[in-house]
Amino acid sequence: MKRYLSLLFITTSLFVLQGCATSITKGSDRRTEGAYIEDGTIENTATERIKKKYQGRVHINVNSYNRKVLVTGDVADEAVKADITRIIITVQNVNDVFNELSIGPLSGLSARSGDAVTTSNVKLRLQNSKKEFFRADRVKVVTERDIVYLLGLVTRAEADVATEIASTSSGVKKVVPLYQFID
Repeated sequence: MKRYLSLLFITTSLFVLQGCATSITKGSDRRTEGAYIEDGTIENTATERIKKKYQGRVHINVNSYNRKVLVTGDVADEAVKADITRIIITVQNVNDVFNELSIGPLSGLSARSGDAVTTSNVKLRLQNSKKEFFRADRVKVVTERDIVYLLGLVTRAEADVATEIASTSSGVKKVVPLYQFID
């Protein structure tokens, strides 16, 4: 009985702590708690299904924001690109898919590292913005092949600030705004 109560306490504590972590990492994100959690589930489920089917033959990144999915990366041909859209749209709670996959050889480690640096640079510049109405954690930044994608539930003024900052950041060839406007 004592062992059962200990296990019950540990399990309950983990669920409580998991909820705290979600609240902490959510910050000032405007998504509901449900959408925030669903986005994580969408990303994980879609990624697992694609990796299971294509086992290393594709390079993909799945990002979900308010149930709208951005998929970036590299695939061999148009048929695989279309199939990946089909896989993602069948994931529960997905409302829309932005398929920005490139057709061609898989990008190398140096290109992916450069994209990570660009993403970090854009995020840092967003955080250092002097606009008092702007909160950097309301914009999700994704970079693939030096193209920066911006997602978020934002006002038009916030979108303008984020897009301007991203477009003037080092290493950015192009900015693709995929915002959902709240005004």
